[in-house]
Formats: sequence, structure tokens, C-alpha cells
Amino acid sequence: MKKLWILGMLLTTALLYTACDDDDDNGPVDKNLQLSVNGLTDLGSGYAYEGWLIVNGTPKSTGVFTVDGSGMLSKSGFKIPVSDLSNASAFVLTIEPSPDSDPAPSEAHILAGDFSNGSANLSVAHTAALGDDFGDAAGKYILATPTNGPDSDENSGVWFLDPALGPGATLNLPTLPAGWTYEGWAVIGGSPVTTGTFTQVDMADDAAPFSGDQDGPPFPGEDFLVNAPTGLTFPTDLSGTTIVISIEPVPDNSSAPFLLKPLLGNVPADADSHTTYEMMQNLNSFPTGSVTSN
Repeated sequence: MKKLWILGMLLTTALLYTACDDDDDNGPVDKNLQLSVNGLTDLGSGYAYEGWLIVNGTPKSTGVFTVDGSGMLSKSGFKIPVSDLSNASAFVLTIEPSPDSDPAPSEAHILAGDFSNGSANLSVAHTAALGDDFGDAAGKYILATPTNGPDSDENSGVWFLDPALGPGATLNLPTLPAGWTYEGWAVIGGSPVTTGTFTQVDMADDAAPFSGDQDGPPFPGEDFLVNAPTGLTFPTDLSGTTIVISIEPVPDNSSAPFLLKPLLGNVPADADSHTTYEMMQNLNSFPTGSVTSN
């Protein structure tokens, strides 16, 4: 009986010592990283968002999540090693293929922020994301259809140029980092129709699927003359429509504008062709957020 009592005391002492050692000396192995972001969109099939901590210069994944049609994150809490949190200098949010065989981040960095004292405020302006707040973004456009000759269906095309400049470029947009491109759009009958993707405001964009058989000017833009998408008829009249400049991830699996839309232009109902119209900033379309460890 005495031996059993002594053995019990030894076991109790050992358990107490071990518990104290875990709490006081080692501490918790993991902490929770809580992500809060407003303004993200459903990426559709084939893509997902992924968070990264930059730890001693090396990106370490914090986890993958999706976003539904109402902007709700499928997961917002992630278990992260304490050592990574202690040595992290930044948090970066990327767009990744899903499934993804590459363990490294993609080039499409949408949000980032400096990680300090266990938290970070996230924005597109951080140098590890798009690197600009687009506060200087500006643009103008004209209605014209140069690819079918003069004076024919002139309100059925949109070009980001000013004839009075020789012609000259009218878009003022920062150079995008790798993983992103600009795209122009005309919202016709409620349907967004691309004018093409581009990275230079003073060069032609990458495609002319709806234009006529003559060369267009060396600027972004499009004539809507042929090959109308289902439900639309070309030529059309862009009066009363909306012109959009978006920022698109590369690659892009969607035929609609991405959530980043720095410039919008409301075409007047009585619009005249070959007249320059101003675009407005639309920076409230940009997502923002934060991450916090606890």
C-alpha cells in the first residue's frame, strides 16, 4: 500500500512538472492568424486565394480559401507556428490555381501589408501587391469607328485617345507589376464586352475581335461592328452605356471585369462621336483588410 502511494505521488509530481515546463518554458507551438478582408470576389472554378507570411525573406503559406458570391470567406482563421509569426515581416494575399502544384506564390499579388507586433493592415498599394493606390488614375475616351472608315456607325466604337493631341493617349495609369494587366470594357445592354487587354496606354491592345477590316489607331480601344456576343447586335450605339477600365489577373478565367476597376465613364445619352469624355475614379472597388494573430 505504501509503495502504491509513493508511486502515485511520483506520477502526480511528474505531470505537474511537465505541464509547467510546457507553459513556462516552451509556450504554445501555434497561434491563430485571423484574416478580415472586404471586397474580394468569387474567383470561380480553378482559382483560389492564398495567404503568405514573409519569414526571413521566404514566403510561407498561411492557407488557402475561396470567396462566395456575397464576399464571404470560406475560411478566415489559420493555425500558424509561433516562430513564423515572430519573424514575419509582411503578409501577402495572392490568387492561385486550384489545385496548385507549385508551392511558391503566383505573381498575382492582390493585397499586402507590413507585419508588425502580430498584425498587418492590407492594401493594394503595398509594394508587395500592386504597388500603387491609383490616386492619380485618370482617363478620357471618344466614340468612333475607325476600322470601317469615316462617318459610319461612329457611336459604335470606343477609343482611349484624344484627336486634338495628334492623336494622343488619354489614360494616366501606373505600370502594373507582373501578374496583372489592364482591360477596357463597354457595358452594352447590361453585358460587359471587352475592348482588349493592354499594358501600355500609347499602343494598340492585344485583340480586335469586333472591329472592321481596316487598321485601328495605335491606342487601346475597339469598334463593335461584327461578331456580336449572344444577345447583342452590332453595330450598336454606346450612348448611355458605361465604359470601364479594370485590372485583371494573369491568367484570367473570367469573361467579366475583375473587382479592381479604377476608372469608369458614363457615356452621355446624347453623346457625340469624336468628342472626348472624362472618366471618373472608382477606387472604392479596391479590397482592404487586416490580419491579426492571437
